[in-house]
Amino acid sequence: MEKISIIVPCYNEESALPLFYEELKKNLNDFPSEISFEILFVNDGSKDNTLNVIKDLVKTDNEIKYISFSRNFGKESAIYAGLENATGNYVTIMDADLQDPPSLLKDMYKAVTEEKYDAVGTRRVNRKGEPIIRSFFAKLFYKLINKMTSFEMVDGARDYVFMKRQVVDAILSLKEYNRYSKGLFSFVGFDVKWIEYKNVQRIAGTTKWSFWKLTKYALEGITAFSTAPLLISSAVGLLFCLISFLMILVIIIKTLIFEDPTSGWPSLVCIIFMVSGIQMFSLGIIGQYLSKTYLEIKKRPLYFIKDTNIEK
Repeated sequence: MEKISIIVPCYNEESALPLFYEELKKNLNDFPSEISFEILFVNDGSKDNTLNVIKDLVKTDNEIKYISFSRNFGKESAIYAGLENATGNYVTIMDADLQDPPSLLKDMYKAVTEEKYDAVGTRRVNRKGEPIIRSFFAKLFYKLINKMTSFEMVDGARDYVFMKRQVVDAILSLKEYNRYSKGLFSFVGFDVKWIEYKNVQRIAGTTKWSFWKLTKYALEGITAFSTAPLLISSAVGLLFCLISFLMILVIIIKTLIFEDPTSGWPSLVCIIFMVSGIQMFSLGIIGQYLSKTYLEIKKRPLYFIKDTNIEK
């Protein structure tokens, strides 16, 4: 019997969960009866009533499993925990806010089982409803990271991915502490079909992703999959060394041949500030990579489970 595991990371989603569950079950009824399901909710240290809502759903549906973290570890840890505890032949990840339409599940399943793809990803073709500045920087991020990496990250890609067990095992074999799922899904390769859909607004609640959090997440992706910033830092340093050497020659020639005195201290101060700023910028880039290395070598667990109904 085939089994599909549906992983649902949750953080403060008490208002969205009942609506999500109702819509999900309605779409699961369209699948053949010989397919079984496992709905795995991962409560990422929610501060509202999310866990109690999940436990109420468990009472009425034996297909539901849940994991509750001891605190908030972040969505990446929730995804990893879900993948690690999923038992299905096929695994998918969905947000609880219905921005990942459950109506696509059947097409994703057919693409894997009938069209012989290893995985099916989803991507938004527009960002309707998002702030314009966020959309601009999101597009800019994908352009930059695709120039920095040896593999493509699809613009508008969601974490809503339907995978064979082989793909799940490949992702789980990547044990890094600093995780960027969109990059990991692209890194492992395999044959992926992309399904496009228009952006869907949250059914309830508010987004947990502020502009600052998205910026940090973007930096996480760049430092996790590219060393290009280090090369850029080195190139800028070399460029300014050449410029300074040429400027020294110019000053010597002007002084010896044309008897033109050198400029005063204002220009010198400006140069010092500019060069110091570049040095600090370069040190900041190096510091980012060192901090990631520092966190990796500690080998701390990605999460701690406080409560679960999964029997081991």
